[in-house]
Amino acid sequence: MVLFFISCKKENQKESFPDKTNNNLKYFGYTLIDVGWDDPTDNEYKTNYIDEVQDFSNIADILVINPTENIINRLHVFDRYKVKAVLHLSEIFFELKNTGGHKSGFIYGLRSDYRQRWDAFISVNDLINNHIYINSFYVGEEPSWNGIPEDEFKEACDYIKSTIPQVPILVIEAYPDIHNIYTPVSVDLVGFDHYFLPRPLTDTVFLNELLILKSKIKTHQKIFLVMDAHWIEFLHGNAGITENDIATIARDYYKIANSDTTIVGIIGNFWPSGLDVNSSVGPEIFLKMF
Repeated sequence: MVLFFISCKKENQKESFPDKTNNNLKYFGYTLIDVGWDDPTDNEYKTNYIDEVQDFSNIADILVINPTENIINRLHVFDRYKVKAVLHLSEIFFELKNTGGHKSGFIYGLRSDYRQRWDAFISVNDLINNHIYINSFYVGEEPSWNGIPEDEFKEACDYIKSTIPQVPILVIEAYPDIHNIYTPVSVDLVGFDHYFLPRPLTDTVFLNELLILKSKIKTHQKIFLVMDAHWIEFLHGNAGITENDIATIARDYYKIANSDTTIVGIIGNFWPSGLDVNSSVGPEIFLKMF
């Protein structure tokens, strides 16, 4: 089995992928690093995996649920590993309004008290000063796909930008809704997720989706490439992808990012195992085998 970890390691470590030629490509990391997820496939209780990914990451995610949640210590832990946080903020701003529709089956909308919630979070975590530990604010989870009206998404992003303008705002959309991705001026980083592709580098559907994304962005906006970094037997397997193919897929994403100066980051979904189905395999499990 091939062990892989994402391309650009920190400066004192050996480069395992082809030399980086895209000077804008600066950010690398994985999801589910500090979101309260305990890998059900092992015997260890653990919900923070920053120690496992720090050698080959400079960004990682933190999930925020409540506006009074103090994450300062969590930010400091990341900082000790020279990693900046991508903060999931959907729960601060949006709530489930209804079910149904013709997309994900869920319809989310802006909370009536979103300003008070965000102001409280800023105050509790002293973000006026502690923004230096944050890479980006991830606002809304696939917002169009999950029924968030565009004007409400813009309103949330605009308010965030008015309070902490130093931190980029990130939006990731689901690939079936890439035509409808929201890109208000207050957003800085954009991307989409499309998994279960054996060869992203040559997949015409995926490459066309990337072109659609690029046609939607404004001149100041840059792209985060979302990398398929896990393996689920009945999904990846049905697409003809084996566990041994994950390294090839990672190289494909890297080659795409390395050849396009609008792409500034790659984030792999996901690191620990067991999400979606208990048998799902994240790169974490490969690390433990060596």
